Amino acid sequence: MMASLLQCPTSPFPPSFSSINRRSPVLRFHFPFRHAVRCNLVDPIKFDNGKPYAPLLNTPALHLSSTATSHLEKTLPPFNKYDTRLRIFSGTANPALSHEIACYMGLELGKIKIKRFADGEIYVQLQESVRGCDVFLVQPTCPPANENLMELLIMIDACRRASAKTITAVIPYFGYARADRKTQGRESIAAKLVANLITEAGANRVLACDLHSGQSIGYFDIPVDHVYGQPVILDYLASKTICSDELVVVSPDVGGVARARAFAKKLSDAPLAIVDKRRHGHNVAEVMNLIGDVKGKVAVMVDDMIDTAGTITKGAALLHQEGAREVYACSTHAVFSPPAIERLSSGLFQEVIITNTIPVSEQNYFPQLTVLSVANLLGETIWRVHDDCSVSSIFQ
Repeated sequence: MMASLLQCPTSPFPPSFSSINRRSPVLRFHFPFRHAVRCNLVDPIKFDNGKPYAPLLNTPALHLSSTATSHLEKTLPPFNKYDTRLRIFSGTANPALSHEIACYMGLELGKIKIKRFADGEIYVQLQESVRGCDVFLVQPTCPPANENLMELLIMIDACRRASAKTITAVIPYFGYARADRKTQGRESIAAKLVANLITEAGANRVLACDLHSGQSIGYFDIPVDHVYGQPVILDYLASKTICSDELVVVSPDVGGVARARAFAKKLSDAPLAIVDKRRHGHNVAEVMNLIGDVKGKVAVMVDDMIDTAGTITKGAALLHQEGAREVYACSTHAVFSPPAIERLSSGLFQEVIITNTIPVSEQNYFPQLTVLSVANLLGETIWRVHDDCSVSSIFQ
């Protein structure tokens, strides 16, 4: 039984979100299996796609000569009831997350060759057949965004030309998502442009995690499955011994109010506070005012990403000025552009909680940092997409 959330008699999460090892720096959680046999999928397909074969049936009705039987045993692979038409390939942006997803699903990552020529051009070749398969390409478009985006597009094109049945781009972090509208004249809407590129490359579906804004889904002319990293962070906070009366959820800006309100509702309907900021330029934020009461409380700041950490650190400083006892920072995507590490490790935060949608290098670790894994969440979503099952039911 999962620990009561914030010392409440009932937890706001389904039992399926209980953590396996709360002491581990990388939190893992599990979902109820619809097909328990999936845990036993340990061997990749060992025959070429398109080569028909049949198992030898040991029944009296089947009469084969010893010569014919011997020939079939030599030329046909053994029957494996766990063979599947699902393939997972990883780009170079976040191979560790891809490996965790494959481990959760009981599969092995597909063999793929990715290299860069001397002039910087990218070369991709699939090392196994994907004809007639449902292919899932795991590649966040994190920094360097342009390199990783181009690599994803070439991977999609390679799968399309290899006759894959369906191609799903699994994008844990969708770069250019912040360029989703025109705020001034003569600006581009890069989010729509990137959506068009992915579609035209040959993707049939996109699986994204915590898009910066919901309207980005509408930029795609193909189906988009939007999953949320919120349950992973909430499950981790459930292990904290924080009284619900002392908790307040804080949105670092007005644009994140809806996200913070949904987060607060899961935390025993905690009160909400809003930091009013005025932005004077890209990656430059100025905190102006605080809406709500945080005096003597534990403030949990919620945002979809941390880039240079200017917004969230200035917000944390304001919360301390207003009397907050402790400040936690929670974010799905850790972009961590300089000088984010210096700001986050300055002592303003009791803990900085992120997920592994973007890989964090070891030199960027600091004592207050906690990294949670979304591999199980993405792995279960991939299974449900492959089986044509509901994805939204995961979050109910």
